[in-house]
Amino acid sequence: MTNSFVCAVDVGTGSARAGILDVNGTLLGRADHPIAMHQPKADHAEHDSRDIWSAVCKAVRAAVAKAGIAADDVVGISFDATCSLVVRGRDSEQLSVSVTGEKRWDTIVWLDHRAIAEADECTASGHAVLDYIGGVMSPEMATPKLMWLKRHLPATWNEAGYLFDLTDFLTWKATRSLARSQCTLTAKWTYLAHEQTSWRRDFFETVGLGDLFEHGNLPEKASPVGADIGPLTAQAAAELGLGEKCRVGASVIDAYAGALGVLGGFAGDQKNISRHLALIAGTSSCVMAMSPDPQPFAGVWGPYYGAALPTLWLSEGGQSATGALLDHIIRWHGAGGEPNTAMHARIASRVAELRAAEGEALAARLHVLPDFHGNRSPLADPHAVGVVSGLTLDSSFDSLCKLYWRTAVGIALGVRHVLEALNENGYLIDTLHVTGGHTKNPLLMELYADATGCTVIEPLADEAVLLGTGMVAATAAGLYPDLNAACVAMQQGGRKRAANPAAGARFDRDYRIFLEMHRQRQALDAIS
Repeated sequence: MTNSFVCAVDVGTGSARAGILDVNGTLLGRADHPIAMHQPKADHAEHDSRDIWSAVCKAVRAAVAKAGIAADDVVGISFDATCSLVVRGRDSEQLSVSVTGEKRWDTIVWLDHRAIAEADECTASGHAVLDYIGGVMSPEMATPKLMWLKRHLPATWNEAGYLFDLTDFLTWKATRSLARSQCTLTAKWTYLAHEQTSWRRDFFETVGLGDLFEHGNLPEKASPVGADIGPLTAQAAAELGLGEKCRVGASVIDAYAGALGVLGGFAGDQKNISRHLALIAGTSSCVMAMSPDPQPFAGVWGPYYGAALPTLWLSEGGQSATGALLDHIIRWHGAGGEPNTAMHARIASRVAELRAAEGEALAARLHVLPDFHGNRSPLADPHAVGVVSGLTLDSSFDSLCKLYWRTAVGIALGVRHVLEALNENGYLIDTLHVTGGHTKNPLLMELYADATGCTVIEPLADEAVLLGTGMVAATAAGLYPDLNAACVAMQQGGRKRAANPAAGARFDRDYRIFLEMHRQRQALDAIS
């Protein structure tokens, strides 16, 4: 095993990353490459799957070179990706999902909200599959996007021969296997992994997708996460710069990879795993909790059986715009500009100075409801909008810093809102494991502890998402007997941050205002 390594590939919204890990979970080399996104109109976002595969290949080759290992020593590879929808023709050609008709744009990005009306129709159906997605269909799931595609681009629908969640597309490109991950199908395609008859075809009939299986090449049964799908094809091996004996694992959605990376170490302690919450926070934020028993309730996606660790049920919540919201605030404000790393750091530094001078009084009347891209949970309302209360005529840089600070508070209170919903419905969460871009934002990391009252764990692993995907690859390669064993062996631990008890009263007050703003927004919507 000393000369055995695995490759983890993470495809996010803006780039493809690859990492090479050893059997202990140590990251030896990583590289990334940008991917293009096309936004022809509001709420539409599209990728080019050929561009994505090219970026993956470039990132993998570069990561292997940085790790300084032989390509043939990579014995397993796995992918994680956003829950985006890839459409290919019967001869595997690209088909357009764009109103522009350009065939290269064959992928509807996860954050695309074009299918919000179709999502509402799914919810109105009242079908039993909704019991396992929190009672409300999201436009970020596959079914509404498929409905939109059939209605608005019928030529594309009629020519479609393959429909993939993005991570399953990548395993297909790597192996030509039509196997689909239990993670993707269960979390985004209404597949009921815990039932003998997992596909409810009557649901698809109800929403006008009775011919889905004629166009999708979907299997009757999903492949468990980490299952060995097969070796790389000769073409894929050449393009990736890896050996043909490299095994490919049934892969995961990117946030689920992060959950494995930070919670996988508790795979051997299933009795207490429900005390821990994974917070995968970047452009958006996903929160994930696992339990030996299902905990179904409205407003949180799931429970999903075996979508991450085998035999465990997973509940998923989150916020559709968090890092993206802070970027938006910077662009939106007159004293802002480009929301690059330097600008975020400059604002955080000035916020620290202002807090030192003004203490709790800093922008105390300024409040932000962060639902600028809908409320994913616990309200499950994609129509929700953001609210800012307490604005003045001040347009200085300091006013931007105050707005940024209070937006960060609103984001943290949104996590508290989800957390309380989980704990009111069977969980006993007291520890947050945070990974993703937010770990680089000192304001958010402080707020996640102080605004929720939880202990916050920041993983020691530089790339917890890559680590989780590496665990999947190691399982597929047979380096460990099962996914649980791989997770326990490869976990990296983390640094603890305790909540500041002196901050509790201040954030309790802010949280009361936060809930009241939700109520008032709903009242205003009812009037209009």
